[in-house]
Amino acid sequence: MDKQNTQMNASHPETNLPVGYPPQYPPTAFQGPPGYNGYPGPQVGYPPPPTGHSGPGPAGFPVPNQPMYNQPVYNQPGGAAGIPWMPAPPPPLNCPPGLEYLSQIDQVLIHQQIELLEVLTGFETNNKYEIKNSFGQRVYFAAEDTDCCTRNCCGPSRPFTLRIIDNMGQEVITLERPLRCSSCCCPCCLQEIEIQAPPGVPVGYVIQTWHPCLPKFTIQNEKREDVLKISGPCVVCSCCGDVDFEIKSLDEQCVVGKISKHWTGILREAFTDADNFGIQFPLDLDVKMKAVMIGACFLIDFMFFESTGSQEQKSGVW
Repeated sequence: MDKQNTQMNASHPETNLPVGYPPQYPPTAFQGPPGYNGYPGPQVGYPPPPTGHSGPGPAGFPVPNQPMYNQPVYNQPGGAAGIPWMPAPPPPLNCPPGLEYLSQIDQVLIHQQIELLEVLTGFETNNKYEIKNSFGQRVYFAAEDTDCCTRNCCGPSRPFTLRIIDNMGQEVITLERPLRCSSCCCPCCLQEIEIQAPPGVPVGYVIQTWHPCLPKFTIQNEKREDVLKISGPCVVCSCCGDVDFEIKSLDEQCVVGKISKHWTGILREAFTDADNFGIQFPLDLDVKMKAVMIGACFLIDFMFFESTGSQEQKSGVW
């Protein structure tokens, strides 16, 4: 036996393993770039890989010499564990970093998380949202960044900063809502939100358009040029059904998409302000405008659905 152990250790002089330990790959096998071609296979005389082994790395994951943007992250801080993130496609030309996810989808789902402290005490907390694709994969995670005094004194009309991060934990979109007038009788200082991607670089704006009965908004690009219109119903009340805000062309003759507030059940609607939304837009729409649509959805949520069922807005304007 001693002779056998001596031979084993002698054949692997770089491992420095105690007598009786099984052999491992030598450190020289883990050479990095340049010319790195992935992890090597088992060496001669070593035990074969277990049954079902699919090669270097877990099944379904790319080999180590592939780009990192193809690797999904499963347990990002702030999100629910076990829900896979959408793997990022190659970024299109002139695409702001982090928006490449939007180039491959024509629908996103936004689910607001229920805050237990808010339900039990009525104390307004920072909102948190999961943004998913139609397959249930998480695309982004959004979190409000507003101080306690502003949240509880200004309520749904509060100014806020909403930070949206991707699967690598990088902030890719920032939403800035300033404090504006909340009266339908005043046609000035109406609601608006600025969308930045990356943070600090505006890519578009959502501006409320004054109307005595209907909630109307204008989508603008980074140059503040009108691009699209949004029109909602006269009575914004999610009573046992969805509420649709149509995305239209500038002449409002063609519907190109919609923002829908989904009915989530009588208990959730009555006792929480955690809402679910769906956004549909053309697949070939500019990714910047898709990001602006997400910003429009958050503005609509705060304007009409941020309160619980007993306090929810019952008209299209404040």
